[in-house]
Amino acid sequence: MITTCGSVLRSFARALTGPRAEPVLMFVEGAAGEGKSHLLQELADLPDAPEPARRWWRCGAGGGPSEEDGHRPEATLWLVDDVHRADEDELRRLRGVLEGLGPGSAAAATYRPEEIEVPGLPLGGTPMTYPGRLTVLTNRLAPWDEERVRRATEEALGGSGCTAEAVTRLHERTGGVPRVVVDLLAMVREQWPAFTGTAAEVDAAGVPPRLAELVLSRTHAVPPEHRPVVWAAAVLDGPAGRDELAAVSGLGAGTGTGALLGALEGAALAELGEGRYGFAVPLAASAVRATLPGPVRQDLHRRAANVLSRRQPVDWAAVAGHHRAAGEGHRWLRAVERAAESAEASGRHEQAITLLERTLALPGLPPQARARLAPLLARNAVTGLRSDQTVEVLAQIVQDAALPPAVRGELRLDLGLMLCNQMGRSHEGWQVLEVAAGELRDVRSVLAARAMAALVTPYWPGVSVDVHRGWLIQAVAAADDSGDAAMRTAVLANHVGLAMSCADPEAWELVEQLPVQSTDPACLRQAARGLCNAADSAVWLGFYERGADLLAAGRDLSARSGAPYTEHSAMGTRLLQQWWTGRWLGLDKRCEDFVAATADMPFIASDAYVVRGLLAVAQGDWGEARSWLSQQGTFGTEKLPVPLGAAAAGAVIRLALARQEVTATAEHARAAWKVVADKGVWPWAAELAPWAVEALARAGDGAGAHTMVRNFAQGLGRRDAPAARAALVWSRAVLTETEASGEASAEGRRSGLLEAAALYGEAAAAYGELPRPYSQALTTEGAARCAIAADTEGAPDDEGASGPVPDAEAASRPAPVPEEDAILPVLAELESCAQRFTDLGAVWDAARARALLRTRQPVRKGRPPGRPSHADQLSPREEEVAQLAVSGLTNREIAATLHLSPRTVEQHIAGAMRKTGALSRRDLAHRLDATP
Repeated sequence: MITTCGSVLRSFARALTGPRAEPVLMFVEGAAGEGKSHLLQELADLPDAPEPARRWWRCGAGGGPSEEDGHRPEATLWLVDDVHRADEDELRRLRGVLEGLGPGSAAAATYRPEEIEVPGLPLGGTPMTYPGRLTVLTNRLAPWDEERVRRATEEALGGSGCTAEAVTRLHERTGGVPRVVVDLLAMVREQWPAFTGTAAEVDAAGVPPRLAELVLSRTHAVPPEHRPVVWAAAVLDGPAGRDELAAVSGLGAGTGTGALLGALEGAALAELGEGRYGFAVPLAASAVRATLPGPVRQDLHRRAANVLSRRQPVDWAAVAGHHRAAGEGHRWLRAVERAAESAEASGRHEQAITLLERTLALPGLPPQARARLAPLLARNAVTGLRSDQTVEVLAQIVQDAALPPAVRGELRLDLGLMLCNQMGRSHEGWQVLEVAAGELRDVRSVLAARAMAALVTPYWPGVSVDVHRGWLIQAVAAADDSGDAAMRTAVLANHVGLAMSCADPEAWELVEQLPVQSTDPACLRQAARGLCNAADSAVWLGFYERGADLLAAGRDLSARSGAPYTEHSAMGTRLLQQWWTGRWLGLDKRCEDFVAATADMPFIASDAYVVRGLLAVAQGDWGEARSWLSQQGTFGTEKLPVPLGAAAAGAVIRLALARQEVTATAEHARAAWKVVADKGVWPWAAELAPWAVEALARAGDGAGAHTMVRNFAQGLGRRDAPAARAALVWSRAVLTETEASGEASAEGRRSGLLEAAALYGEAAAAYGELPRPYSQALTTEGAARCAIAADTEGAPDDEGASGPVPDAEAASRPAPVPEEDAILPVLAELESCAQRFTDLGAVWDAARARALLRTRQPVRKGRPPGRPSHADQLSPREEEVAQLAVSGLTNREIAATLHLSPRTVEQHIAGAMRKTGALSRRDLAHRLDATP
């Protein structure tokens, strides 16, 4: 049976410790480097075995015991290594020892099965006489699996170098042979700290000397006339059939078969599967290839290319590599082209991109080949998920004056798409697309339509929606002139996105026109993009259920039609939809996983960055919030699509208002508002408007705040944009509340606050219809805040309220409550609102709502005077303060949230640490988690 070292040890221990303690013989076979000698040492140290005398015997090293040693009266554990090296005399003595094993004695004998003289008979051809009382076991060691290689890599390189890519490559190249893995890791470690964990770096480490010496000595032992079959296996570098090896070696069928048999007998090659042969350790092929003279190696590669061209399906990338190694430049480039086309057709865009980037980066490439290969690269990069190096390659190629104008225009088109969609360099990309549209207008109408369609996309800052509409007219005309169904679908997909973003009445009808049942793969990819465009825009508008249906259909069609970029973009839309609809459980991890999965192209994960930042704001983790909202420095937030940039700006403004940074925040609000206003897609102002209006109002710019609200209302008109309409009412509530706080008379303040409360309530009802539970809770809190302030003739302030900030100590005292019960439903609604915040996980918001509730609740009848005693339990206030403290807020920020003085906050934190036994704020987090 095939086993690991651990299972061998366990079976040997069971045999030794059996009830009768009969003698045991265990044969252990394993290829070179699989750990046989290491296993013997572990057997010698086996704790469960009895304590007989240990006798080591390394065959082929001279000496060794006599036959009489096997008849020792005392128990003996024989550890026999390298039986394959024993000569006939040593085998005879070894058989005598093993046949004479007495009770309590045992032996373990290791050997390489590929090197024993008689296959299957480790003790030679002379029959062995096994005593009846002897238990005989046979175990074959197995190579390490990928998980075991990962552990070894982590031990050798640490976490930073133990990437999944490096581990997979190490396992592939070493075949999992432990000795080779360890030796190769030692060579990789020599690259430290430059090693970053790529497969290319593993390949560049070279061949461990121990492995090279073994394979070269075995190759040299093959008769010279038969060695070409080993060379052929080295050049093919993978499992190959007998006829293929014979053809590549040039030996012919008859001689080739004999040569293969000799190579197998001498362990230079191994049988890797039914009828497939090669090196037991794939890395060994490199050592053999390195010894071949150039002309011999070129001939082998030329024959290998011909042989692989007859396999089905043809691995054109491998064929290309052999043609290039053979010096056949023309055939090499043709094979590269076919390899890229094949990869593209099967959706393996990353493979095509890597091959084409590597090829096009080579100097001296013929212009004709460059003109054929560059569009292939661009096409795959636009559809796939990698673009960084491709952008640089294409930027250089489009400067080549020798390129035909149509080819240069096509390359410029794809370069512009990548700059906009995948790199976030929209200003630069827009300019490139405009030039491409002009270049292609007279030479290739299909591609001209594609460039114009790209200019229809409204997401990027800097260009007004009217300009996009102008390009739409040109794109539709060009697509109709081209007669190309896929191009008409591409224009339609972008028309859908533009119309849905602007909440145009025709948007939903346009969605129905997408040819989702087409049999043309190109049409299906464009239809998938159209569905995902529609889903994204619908989610921003507030149509969450309809958006979810479009998103599911778009993702499914993207996967089926081979459009990974579209599929990944849709995943970002899904995160936004989950944020707004309150499906927050695990959302932070889903965002982080998406960011990690797209680390090579972070712009595609911009939705995930913003959603993660919004969660951090609600959770009170403000340091993390700023980091995520700024995209963790991966690219500038000014490069974000307009709606996403507006949402991020709204969250940053909200944070700054909570910190009372009013003047600077107003400037930020004006700048963010200008981006949306210049674009003219007013539904995208929804996530910015309430916070921007509050920033200007609190900074004393009431006229500017009024202008914002008026422009927002006029821009929306009668458009069907539920989220924006709710945000407009919210913005009016904020403005009304702020103005009421500045009224001179108590009656004026009361009247204004009641009006603001009604507007907040109207916004809350609108958000409840969508549904958007978090926004509903925020506006419900605003309504309660204004109603309470109106009844007590004073408006308490917090981060979400306009007007002056009340005295912290005064605000901490319960306010007088009217005799009538009119305020009680408001308090009940506020308590329910605080619970909704808690259920969502909005720690900061829940603490703020409960702080407002506590300062305004009437004193309960029957409660004894003075403060309640909580002994060793945290009081409700201490628990609130502690939760905000461990989330990352400073004492000053907690004080602003809960209307306390920083000194009081400090006392509550000290009390919480004392009662929980925490030694620090970080420790306090663990103590709170452990509290039932």
